[in-house]
Amino acid sequence: MIKNEALAPARKVRQGMGLARREAIMGHLLASPWTLGFLLFTLGPMVASLYFSFCDYKVVKPPVFTGLANYSRMISDELCFKSLSVTTIYTVVSVPLGIIAALAVAVLLNQKIAGARVIRTIFYLPSVVSGVAVSLVFAWIFNYKFGILNYIIGLTGISGPDWLGSPRWALWAFILMSLWGIGGNMIILLAGLQGVPVSLHEAGMIDGANSWVRFWNITIPMISPALLFITIMSIIGSFQVFTQAYIMTGGGPAYATLFYLLYLYKNAFSWFDMGYASAMAWVLFIIIMLCTLATLRGSESAVHYEGA
Repeated sequence: MIKNEALAPARKVRQGMGLARREAIMGHLLASPWTLGFLLFTLGPMVASLYFSFCDYKVVKPPVFTGLANYSRMISDELCFKSLSVTTIYTVVSVPLGIIAALAVAVLLNQKIAGARVIRTIFYLPSVVSGVAVSLVFAWIFNYKFGILNYIIGLTGISGPDWLGSPRWALWAFILMSLWGIGGNMIILLAGLQGVPVSLHEAGMIDGANSWVRFWNITIPMISPALLFITIMSIIGSFQVFTQAYIMTGGGPAYATLFYLLYLYKNAFSWFDMGYASAMAWVLFIIIMLCTLATLRGSESAVHYEGA
């Protein structure tokens, strides 16, 4: 009897270890479809593209290892630099503009108004519409002859520009078009705004702070994690613009809308220079990673985390 009582703790430990092992095995089995999908369709292609980036690979012929030839070719490729400059300008302008617009709409829809839920849904719906459908709609909106935008501008007596046919205006048309999809960021910011304690604003009002001071010193710090998240996601998305340019302009006019990802696609699937396209893809990966790290590092003193 005494011996059984002495062995009881050890038996419970073994039973606990067995249960933990079974739970771990079951967890791995349930996660195995995702794990296999990641290995086969994400990690595998990434490793293959890294190898191809060091090769002369024309798809129809076996890859031939050429070292850093593809990367050195990018340095002398004027179109590569042109596509990178177009994408950079788009990112620098569209990301802050989109965040400001999303924040403004979120603040407005955070007010207690009739039909607020319906209005929020209306603002959010455009962000889930197919990129091809949106591109076709905006191709009509920006049309020089019968587009609705130039029609509205014409009502003021001003002749609207050739939005998609002019190298001067084409990129700005895409920047304006980017505001169409602010609904996703608006929802995230709206959730952040609704999490700001009312007591903080009441304390600010007691101290004599006006609405702008309270917004800048209470609301913005409290939603700063949400702002950081949408900033990073917007930067990543802006470097991956493809569908709009492919459908609406094909990179023209005069390469004014030749985004980096569109040029990468042309190299890979139009000119079948898969090795060079793989090198471009890895350069894009490094650029996005550096931008993300720089954003995170620069936000350390500006982002307020609850409980920190």
